[in-house]
Amino acid sequence: MTRGQTVMTAVKAESDGSDSALAGAPAARRLYREIASAPTSPRRRVVVGPGGSGKSVLLGVLGALFGVAGVTVRRDVPGPDESFDPNVVLLVDDAHELDEAALERVRTWAAQPGSQVVLAHRPWPRGRVLASIVVAFGAGRGPVVLGPLDRQGVAARANLLLGERPTAELVDLVSEQTGGSPDLVDRLLVGLRDDRALDRLGSAGEPPAAVVRQLGYEIDAQPAGVRELLLGRTVGAPVDPEVLAALLDVSPGAVGELLDQAAATGLMAPSGEVVPLVRHAMVRGVPAANRLVLQRRLAEIQLDAGGSVLVAARGLIGSGATGTRVADAFERAGDEALRECLPVAVDLFDAAVEAGAPPLALAARRAEAAMVVGDLDAALRRADQVLAEPAAVDGDAAQRAVAVAAAVLAHRGMLSRSAELYRWLAAQPFGGASLLAVPALVGIGALDEARAVLDAAPGSAGGAPTVLAGAEALLARGIHDTVAGTPTAALSQLTRAAVLLESSGRAALLPDTPAALAALVAIHCGELDVAQSVLGQAVAAELGGRVVAARHLLLQALVAMHRGASAQARALLQSASGPGGLEPRDELLAAALEVGLARRAGDLAGLLAGWRRAREAIVRHPVDLYSLQPLGELVVGAARLNEQGWVQPYLDEAEALLDRLGNPPLWAVALHWSGLQAAIGSDAGTTAQRHAAALESMAPTSRYATAVAAAGREWLRSLAGDVDAEAVEAAARGLHAAGLSWEGGRLASQAAIRCRDRKSMNALLGCARALQGGAEQAPGTAPADATSGRAQPMRRVKVPEQATESAAGAISGREREVAELVLSGLTYKQIGEQLFISAKTVENHVARMRQRLGSGSRGELFAHLRMLVGEGK
Repeated sequence: MTRGQTVMTAVKAESDGSDSALAGAPAARRLYREIASAPTSPRRRVVVGPGGSGKSVLLGVLGALFGVAGVTVRRDVPGPDESFDPNVVLLVDDAHELDEAALERVRTWAAQPGSQVVLAHRPWPRGRVLASIVVAFGAGRGPVVLGPLDRQGVAARANLLLGERPTAELVDLVSEQTGGSPDLVDRLLVGLRDDRALDRLGSAGEPPAAVVRQLGYEIDAQPAGVRELLLGRTVGAPVDPEVLAALLDVSPGAVGELLDQAAATGLMAPSGEVVPLVRHAMVRGVPAANRLVLQRRLAEIQLDAGGSVLVAARGLIGSGATGTRVADAFERAGDEALRECLPVAVDLFDAAVEAGAPPLALAARRAEAAMVVGDLDAALRRADQVLAEPAAVDGDAAQRAVAVAAAVLAHRGMLSRSAELYRWLAAQPFGGASLLAVPALVGIGALDEARAVLDAAPGSAGGAPTVLAGAEALLARGIHDTVAGTPTAALSQLTRAAVLLESSGRAALLPDTPAALAALVAIHCGELDVAQSVLGQAVAAELGGRVVAARHLLLQALVAMHRGASAQARALLQSASGPGGLEPRDELLAAALEVGLARRAGDLAGLLAGWRRAREAIVRHPVDLYSLQPLGELVVGAARLNEQGWVQPYLDEAEALLDRLGNPPLWAVALHWSGLQAAIGSDAGTTAQRHAAALESMAPTSRYATAVAAAGREWLRSLAGDVDAEAVEAAARGLHAAGLSWEGGRLASQAAIRCRDRKSMNALLGCARALQGGAEQAPGTAPADATSGRAQPMRRVKVPEQATESAAGAISGREREVAELVLSGLTYKQIGEQLFISAKTVENHVARMRQRLGSGSRGELFAHLRMLVGEGK
């Protein structure tokens, strides 16, 4: 048989797929073709790769291929007196373990004409003789380098070993746990298959015990230096020769060789990272006392060197280690975690105190760490410990404690108490004016004090110009400009402050986030796109951490409600309401949203439920500048329920606050607009005129003010029976453009009801439908049925205008809509508002249905309507 025929026979045998090993070693097939089809000169190749990379498998497949072709394969090193045989293929595995004499015999064999030799070895150790042989073998072509499998390779192994196509999640997990090492991939997959744990690896994070135990034996078989290095890296030692040398008690020059030796085993990546599966085996197999000794030693080494102690200290949490050095390590690690806003900072500072650190010295930092995880009770308690004994701590700790306490109190609706803390800090020898005081001072109406803080800031700012400092300055000046400057400048500065803080968790120490304040200002300006943009970025960046996550979601819900997207607003409201409840500031906004959504949906039962929540929320939250939006919603809702007396004291407080600030239009317009709507709803003509006059006086200050002033003017004219359809439509569209879509549609529909000209009435109804056509109608509940006491579902059903036949008679699509709402318990006036028709038109629809259906009483009519509506479902 010729050489070509031999090659073809071998290739055909491997392609039959009868041997899974052949199918799993494409590198061996390529190498076989290169050697078998080469000229008769020496054919020599080198295969290099770490342990577990498949060198032995490759040589085994290669030997099988040559065996199929009838070629003799030899796996041992020739003896000193053996003569060369040109018909033998020499496959030498683990060449790195051979002594120099054996390597010289391999070199002599390979130098003969017609020799066929494949040499496999690990990257380490690289002796002089082995290196020279590899260089000689590689003349003209490099070695075959085996490394980790990629995702495709892992998926192929999983498919072969499991007998089914693996999920993407399984492939990712196996790749991550094994680092792609072929040997570890196979071990893990077989272990998972045998333990039937394919679904449990991801959730429990526990590889099969048999795999971990066997891997432990392999680790134990490694040289002592490699085992110590693996353990050191497992407990968090960095790839730093100085640190590793001190930890392992070797010379710095020996660290590099140890790293190479460990990487050559396949248990550690060339980068120095321990393979996760190996790390797991180390944790499970090494006694806890041994790990603790190494962790403590590492922490002390890092402490002395000024390096990171976070990883080492985390491993010591709960170990019971005590002493000054351990306490210092925990404290340093806590500071690192706090800078990164990591929740583990709480545990590290707690461990530092347990190890012997003085509690008061760490109280301020523990307070800030509690803020990071959203534990406001603990944060306020720790901060108060410092404020009770300010002379016992340094100035930085006292300032930190003030910042934490002021932020917590602001979240809890006590902005005046936050301002008091900043005032106290400014009077202390270690303190001074803080720009963080400006939002609190402006929020309670202390504009002169806020201005004084701003004026003093440039001369007192001796700190570094950090990102946080820049954001605080923008925040302070932006809030000041909402009252004493222009809305455009204010919004610009607040938005830039939010952008600066997107990567900083320290924003949690602010009385409010710049994103939240920017959104509020944008809503007051009618710039809902800006509000949504800045809030979306804040949510995506997790600006401010857990503490303000609910606030950002609630403000997004407020934007959605103003747009008329009720379903989206309800979903956001539900997302923000966690199982632990909301802080008073967030609870007030959530209650106002519930009231506002129910009112817009005509859901009286929901409005009553929301009002009960709102009464409690408003009692817990004093009025401040940043609560005017929710207060306005509650004022209108109270008028709908004839509960004006309950909110009047808070409305008086709000107006007094605005008076102290000089009635800044940006904040005052929205409150007067809410007051006007409430007065219209409760037929308080004098009050309505007062709010309308206030809106007219502020109309020139902004596009938003112009829109609501025009709307108020036309609303009052319509109520008086003087409907100018063109002016009403312009005002309604102005409200829509200013972010008040629902109010715009309502203005048009209310004016249409009072319009005597049918053509104008139809035009206004069309305008109302157009303005609210894109708004989502969230399902609500109707008022409780008078006989059952249960809330009945209220639906808006789109029905074609053509008639719908039933067994008892025929009703039109519009009449079916009216019938559904009548059965829901709504009044004719409420139905008219829902359908943008007059109450009289609703009454006419009901009368026609009653006549057509032959209903002799109201009870019969309801029975017929229920039957008709039921048939249509």
